[in-house]
Parts: sequence; C-alpha cells; structure tokens
Amino acid sequence: MQQDIRVENKSTYQSPFFTKRGIGSVLRIIFLLVFSFLMIYPLYWLMISGFKSNEEFFASPYALPQEWTFQNFIEAWQIADLGTAMINSTIVTVGGTLLTVFIGALTAYVLSRFDFRLKGLVMVFFVIGMLIPVHSTLVPLFTMMNKVDMLNTYWALILPYTAFELPIAIFLITAYMSSIPKEIEEASVIDGAGYWGIFFRMMLPMSIPAMATVAILAFLRYWNEYVFALVFINDSSLKTLPLSLSIFSDGYSTNYSLTMAAMAIAVIPTIIMYVFFQEQIMKGMVAGSVKG
Repeated sequence: MQQDIRVENKSTYQSPFFTKRGIGSVLRIIFLLVFSFLMIYPLYWLMISGFKSNEEFFASPYALPQEWTFQNFIEAWQIADLGTAMINSTIVTVGGTLLTVFIGALTAYVLSRFDFRLKGLVMVFFVIGMLIPVHSTLVPLFTMMNKVDMLNTYWALILPYTAFELPIAIFLITAYMSSIPKEIEEASVIDGAGYWGIFFRMMLPMSIPAMATVAILAFLRYWNEYVFALVFINDSSLKTLPLSLSIFSDGYSTNYSLTMAAMAIAVIPTIIMYVFFQEQIMKGMVAGSVKG
C-alpha cells in the first residue's frame, strides 16, 4: 500500500518550471533580457562604428571593425574642438543643474510644508509649465535676450534651461517632501532651528533621492540640448557639444565615422552620471508615490 502511494506521488510531481508561476518567471526573464538587449545595442553599435572607416561603415554597418583604430577619435577631437565644447557643455549643464535643483528644492519646501492662500493655484501654475512647448518660445526669448545683451553668453542657455526644467523638478521634489513626517520638522523647531536651518539641515539631506532624480534628468536634457544653443550661441568659442557634433555634416555629405566617434566621446559623461546615481534615481522615482 505504501509503495502504491509513493508511485502515485511520483506520477503527480511536476517540475517548478512547468507550473504557472514558473512559466511566468521564465517569460519575464526572457522579456527583460530581450528588452535589455534592445536598449544596449544602439550604444554598442555607436561604439563599434567609431572604430570604422567611412567606407567600412557603409559596407558592413553592423559587423565588428576589421581593423580597430583610434584615429577617428583623435581626428574628431581635433577637428570639432571637442575639448572646448566639452568645457562649455560642462559649465552650462552643471550650472543649470545646480540652479534647477536648488530653486526646485526651495520651492518644493514651501509648497509641501506650508499652507497659504492660492497654494492650489500656484501648483496649477507649475503643472501648466510642463505643458508649454519649449521651442515655441524661441522667438520671444531671442528678442528678449537681444535687448538685454545676453546672447552669446553662458546665461543665455542656463536661464532658459532652468526655467523650463523647474516645473518637473518642483513636482517631483514636492511629492517627495510631502512624504517626510512633520514630526521631524517639529522636533527641529523645539531644538531651536529656524526655517533655513530646517531646510538645509533636515529637508535637503532627506530629499537627496528626489534631488538626484531631478539632477540626472536635468543633466541629460541640458547636455544633449541643441536648438537653444543653435539659436542663442553664435560665438565658436562658446559652442556646446551638440553644436560641435554638427560640424561633420553639411548639406551634401556626412562623415559618419568621425560623427560616430565624436558621439561616442560625448555620451561617456552621461553614462558615468547614470552609473553613479542610478540607485538614487530609482529611489527618487518611486518615493512619495505612497503615503502612510
């Protein structure tokens, strides 16, 4: 009798891979692997294309280079003056990012911790700011900056970048700060801290995940922005990386090998930025979504 029970148990045993949960896990892993490959492949293709000649790029665009050479990177760096362009992009991007994070955090602190009249209207005002098409303001901005003699300066890019990024920055940081218990703020008041002390010593350190998210989003937008820089900057010594990359293309032809090499150089800072702040980005994107 015991032997029959054992035989029956063996016949009804199923591998965990063939259960509904097991099949779902396998399909999920396959989907994530395919999705990861699709996301990484364009970067991989960009990198290997930078090592090819222009003829080889057209002959075998997806194959590995027959001869790996760094000459494209050296020529791209010299012809486009990528060193100066990278310094300009760094100044504009870092300046705009710091200004965006600080003003966004300061505004979010007021909106999340204080109650005042027309608070809802102010929030709606910032939400509407996210709906404005950025490039529709090019003509009035150009006219205004021309009158105040601000064209061909770093501020011609830093100020518009900051203004158009502030709505999303305020929205994200306000949602995060609203989830911070008010008891912490009340304890700081009892200890004698003022509003500025609470902001710099308590709210800012506790809001690092949200500010890191805002910083990386702003960094990517400012680093890759092209149209504003094209309209507001005419001085070659102030050109940013996107403007320098366009030097390899004219109305008749494009040197793809040098373009790919220059783009590979330009994308490195954004990769480094994301690698160092990816954990904070994930925390900031989900923090504040659930209260309690």
